[in-house]
Amino acid sequence: MAETVQAAPARNRRTTGTRPPKTRASSSKTTGASPAATATSPEAPVPEGDAETLVGYYRQMLLIRRFEERAARAYTEAKIGGYCHLNLGEEATVVGLMAALRPTDYLFTNYREHGYAITKGIEANRVMAELYGRSTGVSKGWGGSMHLFDAEARLLGGYGIVGGQLPLATGAALAVSYKGGDEVVMCHMGDGTTAIGAFHESLNIAGLWDLPVVFVVVNNGLGMGTTVENSSAEPELHRRGAAYRIESARVDGTDVIAVRDAARTAVERARAESKPYLLETTSPRLKGHSVVDPARYRSKEEKETLKAADPLARMALELEEAGILSADERDRLDAEVKAEIDAAAAFADDSPEPDVSTLFDYTYATPVPGEMRRLPADPVFGS
Repeated sequence: MAETVQAAPARNRRTTGTRPPKTRASSSKTTGASPAATATSPEAPVPEGDAETLVGYYRQMLLIRRFEERAARAYTEAKIGGYCHLNLGEEATVVGLMAALRPTDYLFTNYREHGYAITKGIEANRVMAELYGRSTGVSKGWGGSMHLFDAEARLLGGYGIVGGQLPLATGAALAVSYKGGDEVVMCHMGDGTTAIGAFHESLNIAGLWDLPVVFVVVNNGLGMGTTVENSSAEPELHRRGAAYRIESARVDGTDVIAVRDAARTAVERARAESKPYLLETTSPRLKGHSVVDPARYRSKEEKETLKAADPLARMALELEEAGILSADERDRLDAEVKAEIDAAAAFADDSPEPDVSTLFDYTYATPVPGEMRRLPADPVFGS
């Protein structure tokens, strides 16, 4: 059954001392192949210490925002090369999703993954160094913006090929199931990925074999410059799970608590029942597809609407009105985060570039006889 998670208004939720509703499906009267139900439940008091959790989420969102702004600046300074896709506007989705995972759970992402890496526990300086192509980076400087990888953090890659991560994440979930582990695999993707073959093949296998994988579609409304409505016959992308009898839900991706709770429901179902789940978050990006995209396909009115829906500004206002974070405290937090990002940029600047001799070091996990290691300028038949 597909489920649409309707979050209670965040301002009321935090100013009245109540928690957001649980994602509990009600009976549906909707007809069709993929019925939708609205999740509602009575609100309960906020647990002790919840204000600290909310401020922690806000700080993580702020860290991602300042990191991405610095990355955009570094790109214009030619310190970052290649492609560079930012999480600007998607901070609530990033933090909410990562809050639902255990450190031992696995994450596969697409190429818009900087915020996910940081929130998964990888130091901002190592992520920035990778963007700069330095040897101290997450992937030793050879991966760049789109290919962050850290086995210890269980971030098993950002992938530049649209949908390239889905079969691999499904395979990782099969390995977990085969070994009898309790880890969950989360596979993050953009809305455009739902139209390609690997999406359907992976969901089919996951549903057929009952694999512990949560597929997350971050629907920012645009596949590059094409709207979802103009590219998908079913624009409510979570409904596609019904074709494979996979439970699914849609959640407001600008509300970090709503995302966290919906993701927890998905993750715990995968963990406890070894069942796949398809979660869609609606989370508009504030800028173009990449740092070189001026987003001229957006009208002035649309840009103003996006600015008004900025999840970071929204949460800052809600925390202030709830008496949880004053304007002065917010400024102090911002200064602290900016200093951390400045330090990360300085670390990247001061780090060495990888030696050309290491170019092939990570092509294979173990030595391979006869492996080709010839550089373009090297002679074909030796010296």
